[in-house]
Amino acid sequence: MDNLTHVELLWLEKRIENWIRFGHAAQEQILDRKRRILSFAPGSIFAFVRWTSNDFGTVVSRIDIVRAVPPGQRCTTVPFVRPGGEILLRLAGWPKVERVLQFVDAVEALGFDPADAAPDYWHHVHNRLSVNEVPRAYTRTRHQAWLQRRRIAT
Repeated sequence: MDNLTHVELLWLEKRIENWIRFGHAAQEQILDRKRRILSFAPGSIFAFVRWTSNDFGTVVSRIDIVRAVPPGQRCTTVPFVRPGGEILLRLAGWPKVERVLQFVDAVEALGFDPADAAPDYWHHVHNRLSVNEVPRAYTRTRHQAWLQRRRIAT
């Protein structure tokens, strides 16, 4: 039984653009020039961005920050993600997607990989942005607390 979470990526310029903003893939399968599958190990966190347009403009603009789950664990389905995952953040609409991408950039600016940031931070960003409030910034102190919690839990 495959224990990886598979994400199908498709890139049709200016029509359908699905990409991974951050995360560490365990394996990659290239299907053709426009399609590939990235696979993530259980516990891995990744950001999956989906954008679709038609002749009249943007139809879908969405970002999901997902934690890959082990086989048999409950998960939420996400389009193009098999079998699904634990949703840490899920927002739609380009203004909110753009704000999330800015928060991802801010985490990187601190010198941290967003895939290693505290999962509860992505919950916080989701909760605040979904009600049009400003999330607190990620800090070195918060990251150190997360690393300590993770070390104690294992």
